[in-house]
Amino acid sequence: MANAGGYQSGAAATVPPGPQGKGTYTFQQKPQGIGRGIYRDPAQTQHQGPINIHHDKRVVKGNTYAAQVLPLSAQMELQMAQKESERQKRKIAAEHKKKKQQEAKRSLTPEAVEGRRHIDMQTEQYLEELTDRIEEATAETQTDPMLDRPPTPRFVPSKSGRDAECQVEDGDLFDFDFEVQPILEVIVGKTMEQAMLEVMQEEELESMRQQQLEYEQRRKEEAVETQRLEAAEKRKYQEKERRKKQEQERLRREKATQEKLAARVFAKQFLQNTESKVFGQLDDEGWFYDSIEREVETSFMPWLHSAVESQLNGMRKTQSVVDDLVKAALEKAHARSSKQAGS
Repeated sequence: MANAGGYQSGAAATVPPGPQGKGTYTFQQKPQGIGRGIYRDPAQTQHQGPINIHHDKRVVKGNTYAAQVLPLSAQMELQMAQKESERQKRKIAAEHKKKKQQEAKRSLTPEAVEGRRHIDMQTEQYLEELTDRIEEATAETQTDPMLDRPPTPRFVPSKSGRDAECQVEDGDLFDFDFEVQPILEVIVGKTMEQAMLEVMQEEELESMRQQQLEYEQRRKEEAVETQRLEAAEKRKYQEKERRKKQEQERLRREKATQEKLAARVFAKQFLQNTESKVFGQLDDEGWFYDSIEREVETSFMPWLHSAVESQLNGMRKTQSVVDDLVKAALEKAHARSSKQAGS
């Protein structure tokens, strides 16, 4: 018997009387510990060297990205294992195929002898009618009353053989109460069974409906909680994005301000002596001029030149006309003088 301290009681030791002096207790075996203690004995502990994972043979050394090349013996063993596995698979497939073929060839029931055939048989305690006949119904219709031909008489075959009769008393061939009892038992049993099945089905449907309602309620609650969490997460995300945009806008404005300030300082330093140089160069190129002088050069002088030229052209034409008239007059005078001299 083991006590609460993890020791097994024995009879070789005697325990002194208890504090109330009720006697001693003897045991069959000296108490001793069960198994090993929870702490290690320092006297039995052997000194071990430093433990390093690199000294473990199971740890792979080298580059883990490179393909590990198996030795030739390991490759041969791997190939042999693959061949053995393929051979076992082929053997199992052949046995399975052979078993299927044997099952297909084997017939559970021997063939019927000549002149007989196999039929289904009811083996239950109560007989039930087994039939494949389709239910039929008789319908009548009105034929045309204006028929002259009489109906065909019913065919009655001629008798063959001899007629015989015998007396059968009531109850000799059929006892209704005895014969109908198993049928009634079957009908009542089936009815009760069907009723129990329907009740069980209704209870199961009600339980399923209740479970479905509870599931729908839990799903709605989970959907509401999910929507709340999604909305909170969406608000946090939108707030985070808005803060990021504000910070980006602030950084952009600061950068633009710094760039404008640097450009202003650079432009001020660059344009400090540029104004005088530009005005001097423009003055040298003739961009700054007197408006009256420019008007005289561009408007008056061309007009004066054209007027003088037109006047000179008129004078030249007049001079040529005068020269032509003088020449014609001299020619006429010369001709008249030559004519007078000849006469």
